[in-house]
Amino acid sequence: MKRIACNKALCLLAALITVVTLCAGPAIGSDVPKLNMGYVFTTHHTPLMVAAVRGEAFKPNGVYLKTLVPKQKFTLMTGLDQPLAELTLLVSKSGSETITLFAMNQMDLALASSTAFMSGVDKGTKVKALCPMHVDGLGMVFPAGSTVTGYDDVAAAIRASKTPFKIGYHSPTSAPRVVFEGALHNAGFKITGDPNNAEADILMVDLKSTSNLIPALLSKQVDCWVGPAPHPSVAEFKGVGHLALDSRDLPPEGKWHDFPCCVMGTSEKLIAEHPEVIQAMTDLMTVSSKWCNENKIEAAGISAQWIGAPAEALAKSAIIYTTDPTENWLNGEEMFIQMLRSMNKLKGKLKDTDRPATEALLFDFTFVNKSLSH
Repeated sequence: MKRIACNKALCLLAALITVVTLCAGPAIGSDVPKLNMGYVFTTHHTPLMVAAVRGEAFKPNGVYLKTLVPKQKFTLMTGLDQPLAELTLLVSKSGSETITLFAMNQMDLALASSTAFMSGVDKGTKVKALCPMHVDGLGMVFPAGSTVTGYDDVAAAIRASKTPFKIGYHSPTSAPRVVFEGALHNAGFKITGDPNNAEADILMVDLKSTSNLIPALLSKQVDCWVGPAPHPSVAEFKGVGHLALDSRDLPPEGKWHDFPCCVMGTSEKLIAEHPEVIQAMTDLMTVSSKWCNENKIEAAGISAQWIGAPAEALAKSAIIYTTDPTENWLNGEEMFIQMLRSMNKLKGKLKDTDRPATEALLFDFTFVNKSLSH
């Protein structure tokens, strides 16, 4: 009787192991790389969130993400259900933090501002930007009740201030900081980061994280702040801020339309060792970006639930998602480089390179060119 009971127990255990194995799906071999991929809680990175949530819906396009742990861990799969990599998603506070993790060999892929990658490459970090993620989506926010609207009003408010006008930003290398500071610098305003410099027109204040943007406005730590979507729309939706100026409306007129911001980038090491992973992720971001543009309300709902923001605010976004490095986009990146140089923020590898050399150091469009030719 004991032997029969034991046999039954063994049979049950074997059956349980079989069920678990079958439910687990294809095994991930030891040769499949385990990678860290960074992003920031912003709608600029919605295509990644959409790809994670929609999962197998993108399988017919040849690549998709299979969920292991929601919002945290995924398997990058081919359309034939072959695992290419295990991805752990890491939330960064900013592009600066992302590049620091690259430099420490703790990041393999990431979505971040192109200016963050410029700063990293300038300092010798071995990374490449692979493709754009979007254009536009930057705004300047004043306190609720403010009547400041448009560049002329902003300029007047700065000139009227008896002390340096305090403009907050969330990261030193963020696109909002570089775009707005660069435009104001070119317009002739004296700008400083030193709170003891009383002669400046503008004091730029590092608020360290997007989570500090609204509190800084409410506490009057800053007179206004510049930030990425969805934060300007969310501030308006919550009744705590007023979108006074969109980056598209900075002077000179038309210069800032369809301007670059975030890119997907990777380490040179991963390009050399696992180009198939880079190609698959670039393909996936290309497909997901297109879907986001064609399904704005649903995409806004996905990102709203992911980052905990009101869907109504996110749906108002004017962001255009794209992985296409057009000539206009590249011209915008060159403007970033020139602005950073004029502000003495590039002191290393990108200090005085010509445009072809700069682009060779910064970009690798091999993969996105294949994605776009499909």
